[in-house]
Amino acid sequence: MTDKNKYLMSVVAVAGISSSFMAHADVSWMMATGYPDDSFFTENLREFVAEVEENSDGRIAIDMRTNSTLISHDEIKRSVQRCVVQLGEIRLGAYGNEHPVFRVDGLPGLATSYEQAYQLNTFLQPYYEDVLSDQGIMPLTFVAWPGQGFFADRPISSTDDVQGMRIRIYSHPTQMMAEQLGFDATNLPFSEVPQAFSTNMIESLFTSAQTGIDVQVWDYVDHFVYTGTMHNFNSLIINEEAFNALEDDLQTIVMDAAENAYIRGQEMSRERAAENREVLEDNGIEITQASDELQQAISETGDRILEDWRGDASERGNRIMDEYIEWRSGSE
Repeated sequence: MTDKNKYLMSVVAVAGISSSFMAHADVSWMMATGYPDDSFFTENLREFVAEVEENSDGRIAIDMRTNSTLISHDEIKRSVQRCVVQLGEIRLGAYGNEHPVFRVDGLPGLATSYEQAYQLNTFLQPYYEDVLSDQGIMPLTFVAWPGQGFFADRPISSTDDVQGMRIRIYSHPTQMMAEQLGFDATNLPFSEVPQAFSTNMIESLFTSAQTGIDVQVWDYVDHFVYTGTMHNFNSLIINEEAFNALEDDLQTIVMDAAENAYIRGQEMSRERAAENREVLEDNGIEITQASDELQQAISETGDRILEDWRGDASERGNRIMDEYIEWRSGSE
């Protein structure tokens, strides 16, 4: 038995028998996401699914499984690529070791506002599409995370406060940033954060307020220092062959729903960013804005990381970066 067949059997065992609705659909797809049901990313995907099923008059049925109950978060991209599942949501920065383009949205200080983040994403989308197409994957939509900051068990006002502090980060750029600031950084997947706190492997996080809420960070720390440093992107991806197998009218329905999810996702991210502050404060988290000294240190670190990225990136990647920086300079 091949590895793919073994993997497929394990997925089928978890998924069980599909609903009768899916059995009667012309096209029955599986979708996997690693985020919990109350995440705005998941809520956005549920609306995408509902729109596709309604507008296709049930010709497309999508069985969406959340919170890594079908496939672990780290396996979703590979599973879509192999068509073990047809759709999945990924965080692009998790694949920075595969290609430099996946590291761009995580470069510290490059895009510190929603406006900048979405403009950067607009420049990058054709490049994402080409790189993922080479892997048999098609990105359908992109949604930005709220801005980032440091969760810790004590206030952070300068780099003097973080020397040797054990921190969880989630990408190569954030690891470089944390280590250059003086943290003792460990790269861990989202699902392992609670255990890492419980075993004292980490004592702080660099992440968004959304992730802090998803892991109930108030059980471990009581300070959040907002820096804004970056807005990472998630992408809903689909197996390219599965999409191309659709009739033209169904392809249009899927793409229209993806466009609506892109627009809605922007709004939901902004709204949730505001709501998250209240949730954190209600659970005893003290929120402060990063000091000028800390922001300056992050900015200087970001400049060095950007130069490292340019050395790894292709001519196309560097050209896109130049175009974005020129746009950003003109918009300030």
